[in-house]
Amino acid sequence: MLINNLLSIEEVLVRDEILNTRFACDLEKCKGACCTIDSEFGAPTNFEEVMIIESFLDEILNYLDDVNKEAICNNGFYEIKFDEYFLKSIDNKQCVFVYYENGVARCAIERAYLDNKINFRKPISCHLFPIRVSNFGGDILRYEKFKECEPALENGKLKDLTIAQFCKDALIRLYGENWYLKLSEKFNR
Repeated sequence: MLINNLLSIEEVLVRDEILNTRFACDLEKCKGACCTIDSEFGAPTNFEEVMIIESFLDEILNYLDDVNKEAICNNGFYEIKFDEYFLKSIDNKQCVFVYYENGVARCAIERAYLDNKINFRKPISCHLFPIRVSNFGGDILRYEKFKECEPALENGKLKDLTIAQFCKDALIRLYGENWYLKLSEKFNR
């Protein structure tokens, strides 16, 4: 059911822009900007994810340079603001878990996961990006627009992928495969 640009799937409201906007990250052009955008707050996370990251921190630190390791060891990797958890950033810019590969900002948590060192990919807010989850008595999924992601819009058109398709794995991780199948029926893929 679509109401005021919101689609309801199992009590999760999805803005229609998630289904209609073409999007596919182009890391060669954006250089991993989502991990380095100027902001007072780092990526949103939650207590459970903080505990998981804490349990794998020794493995994750192996992928970081000395500046990031020192920042984490001296100041921790998360903060609580307004009763919400956020990953810390360095100088209100790059996430403390950023490392660089060929000039592209990448996530050390995800690298450790992809190398089979840990069994946690990264915080769900990072995995879902550019989707953000707001909670107003239930989840509402919306597209968070950034100028730095303009190459992803072009790439999405070339690859004919919507945000929902690009974020398939993250959406399945959050809501399950049956939920995603119901969502995918709405964009006929």
